[in-house]
Amino acid sequence: MIIVTGGAGFIGSRLIRALNRRGRTEILVVDHLGRTEKWRNLNGLEFVDYLDRGAFLPLLEAGRFDSRAEAVFHLGACSKTTETDAAYLLENNYRYTLRLAQWSLKNPGCRFVYASSAATYGDGSQGYGDDESGLGRLRPLNAYAFSKHLFDLAARREGWFQRIVGLKYFNVFGPNEGHKGRMRSVVHKAFGQVRKDGVIRLFKSDRPEFKDGEQTRDFVYVDDAVAATLFFLDRPGVCGLFNVGSGRARTWNDLARAVFAALGLRPRIEYIPMPETLRSNYQYSTCAELTKLHRAGCDFQCRSLEAAVEEYLKGHLLAEKGEEDDGF
Repeated sequence: MIIVTGGAGFIGSRLIRALNRRGRTEILVVDHLGRTEKWRNLNGLEFVDYLDRGAFLPLLEAGRFDSRAEAVFHLGACSKTTETDAAYLLENNYRYTLRLAQWSLKNPGCRFVYASSAATYGDGSQGYGDDESGLGRLRPLNAYAFSKHLFDLAARREGWFQRIVGLKYFNVFGPNEGHKGRMRSVVHKAFGQVRKDGVIRLFKSDRPEFKDGEQTRDFVYVDDAVAATLFFLDRPGVCGLFNVGSGRARTWNDLARAVFAALGLRPRIEYIPMPETLRSNYQYSTCAELTKLHRAGCDFQCRSLEAAVEEYLKGHLLAEKGEEDDGF
């Protein structure tokens, strides 16, 4: 059995899709659907059972799945970078991960792969290298990132990176993210803005070294992120903490132009003030250092930003209802 927490979510549901395409269907989905539309991401996927996140952990620790799990992909978490309830984040993101990792390590042959985040790098002043020895120098900018960073630190302290895998996902976008609301990708938001009034709104820069819209991100298509994730299922001997991104820094302007190009429209970009609440927590530039991933033997090639945006819009979003938003 393969256990996928967050299996009804964005990356999780695309991971299950990829597993199904390999002929793997003995999958347990763990998530929390609530009153969201997230259940739609499970349509058409094959799996043996679904458990709510609250019911799953007691059953796990009671021995229900002992010796049955080949792998645990722990992708479930509260991913709201604007969440201010730090106690909730530490319980839901950090402690839940801690208990699941401890169970996995007690079950021989069970592969444990969990989602960390590029948000743990903070303002980037310490670089974006994924060497575990440098974790103590990082200073996350929000409570979400801190909750992820705390487990990375625990795993290093306990020596678990010799047996488990942590993945620092950068700016992932693609199908099955619509349920994320304001946390969905800029591509999804921009598509909604263009559909509504033909304009994409980007945040102005507050730093002189960055012109408006020239702040950069490492954008990676979800199916490329999934391919990198499944590499670690295929290579059980490879362990440690790794970045998952394209390895290329692209600007918000690049992304906006890619959206317009995919829609066959002339670019119309407006720049709006960044909300005061975001200014102290805003990452102006991110780019995954992928040397460690490549040395491990994972040499997959990410789609270019333009190709990924075109595939996403033409293959998925044009068949859905776009949503508006205020800026990025």
